[in-house]
Formats: sequence, structure tokens, C-alpha cells
Amino acid sequence: MDVELYDTTLRDGAQQEGISLSVEDKLKITRKLDDLGVHYVEGGWPGSNPKDQDYFRRVRGVSLARARIAAFGTTRRAGITAEADANIRALLAAETPIVTLVGKASDLHVRRVLETTLEENLAMISDSISLLKRRGRTVFFDAEHLFDGFKSNPEYALQCIRAATAAGADCLVLCDTNGGTLPSEVWDTLSRVRQEVKAPLGIHCHNDADMAVANTLAAVAAGATQVQGTINGYGERCGNANLLSIIANLKLKMGIPCVTDGQLASLTEVSHYVSEIVNIAPNGGQPYVGASAFSHKGGLHAAAVTKVEESYQHIPPERVGNAKRVVVSELSGRGNILYRLKELGLDGVMSRGQIDDLLGVIKVQESKGFQYEGAEASFEVMVRRSLEGYRPPFELVDFMVLVENRRRMPSNGDQKEMMSEAVVKVRVGSRVMHTAAEGNGPVNALDNALRKALLEFYPSLSGVKLLDYKVRVVDQAQDTMAIVRVLIESTDGKSQWQTVGASGNIIEASWMALADSLEYFLIRQG
Repeated sequence: MDVELYDTTLRDGAQQEGISLSVEDKLKITRKLDDLGVHYVEGGWPGSNPKDQDYFRRVRGVSLARARIAAFGTTRRAGITAEADANIRALLAAETPIVTLVGKASDLHVRRVLETTLEENLAMISDSISLLKRRGRTVFFDAEHLFDGFKSNPEYALQCIRAATAAGADCLVLCDTNGGTLPSEVWDTLSRVRQEVKAPLGIHCHNDADMAVANTLAAVAAGATQVQGTINGYGERCGNANLLSIIANLKLKMGIPCVTDGQLASLTEVSHYVSEIVNIAPNGGQPYVGASAFSHKGGLHAAAVTKVEESYQHIPPERVGNAKRVVVSELSGRGNILYRLKELGLDGVMSRGQIDDLLGVIKVQESKGFQYEGAEASFEVMVRRSLEGYRPPFELVDFMVLVENRRRMPSNGDQKEMMSEAVVKVRVGSRVMHTAAEGNGPVNALDNALRKALLEFYPSLSGVKLLDYKVRVVDQAQDTMAIVRVLIESTDGKSQWQTVGASGNIIEASWMALADSLEYFLIRQG
């Protein structure tokens, strides 16, 4: 059985709150989808805005190996001809080989949203598809609200499907537009439609009941040969069916070769690539491609998976370009520590008793607000410090941070500017360095002062940059006396790492995370 992949990230996915794609963004994603092996890329709605019109003009010059571009639009408006409809004219002007035409398949929407007759809606479907077919286009008909329409008036929903079929639609896509249908209902409805028409069927599901991927797979099991979705499940309200999960399930669970093995192994990279473009942080809990999809935290799980990987993994993570992770936390057992030590090249350097002691320290630290599962660099620094003979690259003697806006005039003359200054005293070998620096806030001042003290000894620190700084309140019931957790993400341009600090004093917590970050980098530098 062959199943075609239809991506609508550039149109339906872009309707998610917070997503706004430039034309250049859309062209980059188009190329990435082509590399992934997607059959159809829905580029947008040429009748809705100039940006989409520009995309369709520019994409003609893009060489694609497999993907064909589709333009999206609606059937003609009520009371006019298809030739006179501005939306239809815009679809033709886009010059795409594929046109995806959405039309109502629900009597409620026809009467109360379009405010026209059931007969006129059938004519709108027929006229629009017929004109596009005469102009040489492949036409996919998105039967909007088909499943809800089938519940309220099944005969009229089927009339809409029959009208599209008679007009020459190349694929009839059944849409769960409100996202509230269950898999069993999708199966029953699609099976019924298959008995009525001979045209290929597709499926387009929204995720409002958290069923979009399940509904899509149920439709394929019932005979659908085209699946529509978006990368990472982006879309309006609760999103669309996640095309990455669909691809993985089709190939790995249902044995349908919709992509090659190499393309399957790019799923995680594609997920991160698109999330970077849309400027939305990757979802760590996303199936198959999330950072936590194959992570193991519980001691029992970690112990088992180090012996037999499939004991707690439903597929080998490398099949989808991901990797197994064993994280360390208060829930860890000895197996978690042993696995992480092996990853760090330190297996065999700690005795059983030392590992048990380290586990005890971790549990105490996490009770104080630390969290090591997302700060693996701090965990490595902790391990190194516990090893006999380890000499840290620097040690804190003391520091002071001052924040004020009255004692002196700011350098730029702005009376409202807050001034932050840090004084740091650190020991490097036998020398004690005493430095001061200003910064844009107390943490930046502390960072600047520490680097100023260390750069004489470690010039490579100039390449370390802070990417992200997050503060979390650990116990909100304590109000302003609560312990805070600080997570710092750093990079040297080649790799990234996270460190953690926790304290009732946010500056002290920040110092812990900052010092761990620089010490981790220096450890890696040898």
C-alpha cells in the first residue's frame, strides 16, 4: 500500500499563535520537506496576502527532487461564477501543478456560516473543481467539517463528496476540522465514504481532542492513501496532526514505506530545523524526535535499558535520528550513575561505595532545589570534583555584587539606568585574582568580573557565550523567601551545555551555575 505525504506547515501550521513566516523562511522549509521525501507541500493561500503570492512566484525557481507545490483556496463564492471569483483567479495565477480546494461538507456551515442553500453549495463545489480541471490542474478537495457534517446530516455530506467526485477531483480529503472525532468514528465514516466513491481518499485532522495522529492512522487503516499534517504538529488552536509522528508510525509500525531509511533518520533534525525557523523551542516530550523521547530517569528503567535497550524503548532511537539518554536525578539508581560515567569515559574510576555516596549527594542537592536531569554539565563537574586528585581550574575566595541607581551618574547620562557592579576574588593555582566589572544586571556583572580574572590564565574562555538564563521558583509557597533554581545554557560555538545552581539567594544560585559552566568548559579543554 502506498501513502502520499502532504505537508501544510506553511499554511495551516503558520496559523498557530506566535508563528509568522517570511518568504525566505517558507522557501527554506520547502527545501527541507523535499529532502524529507514529502510528496506535496502546500505553500499557502495566494488569494489571501501578497507574501504568499511572492512565495509562489519564487518557488518556481526552486529545484525540488520529489515535492510538488500546492496552492490552497476556497470554492467560489455563492451567487457568482467560478470564472469571476477572485480567489479562483488567484489560484490559477499561482501556476502550481496542484490546487487544494476547501469546501463545506456540513449542512450547518452551509446554512449558518456561508448563509446559502444546500443546492448552491453543491454547485460551488462542482463549478470550482470543474474550472480548475479544465485549466489542467490536479485538484485535491478538502471536505471541511466532513466528520461533524456526517454526524448531523450524513446524506448531505455524501452529496458534497459525490459532487466533488463528479467534477473530477483527484483526491477527496476528509477533514476533522474541529478536531473532536475519535478513531473509531474516523474508521466508520471513511469506510462508508469508500463504498460511495472510487476516487482516492485523504485525511486531514486537527488535534483538539489529542487524537490527530491516531485518527490519521485509523484513516490509513480504513483505506486513505493521502495523509495531511504539519511538522511538529503546528497549527491553530491545539494544532494539526504531527507529520513526523505519522511518518514514523507509517514506516515503523504499519510497514508502509512512505520515506527511505535515510529520510526516516532525519526526522529529529527536521523537527529541530523547523522549530528554529519558527522560533519555538523544541518540545522535549514530543514522540520520536523529542529530547526526552528516549530518556530514562527512574533507576529501574535505567538499569534495565543498559542491559537490554528494547526493555524500555519501543524502537531504536537512531532509526529516527534521536539518541538514548540516561539522566541523573533523585529518582536515580546506581545504574544511572554507571551509565553516565561510561558516557563520560570515567567507568571504573569510582568504587561502588563512592557511587553510592555520589547518589546520596545528588538526592540531598535535589532536595535543596538543584535538578541535574537538564543540567548534565553540572553533573559532570560534580563527578570530577569528587575524584581523588582533581584540581579545579579556579576556586572562589569571595564576591560582592552591588546594584544601585543613586550613588553615581551613569556613563550614558540616563538618570533611570540601574548600575550593577561585581567584585570577585578567585584563586588560580597559587595566585589570587581580585577584579571588578560592571554589567547589564548583576549576573552579567558577575560574569564579566569572573572572566576578567580568568582570561589571563585561560584565554579560550573568550569564546564562551551565554545563550540562555532561566530562573525557576522551587517553592512558591515561600513567596520572596523561596529557593530559586537558575539554569544557564552556554556555548563555545561548537557545542552547548547547561548548568544549574539553587539557593534562597538568586545571585548565589547564579554564581553556582555560572562557575559550573566555565569550569565545565575548561575541563573539556583539558
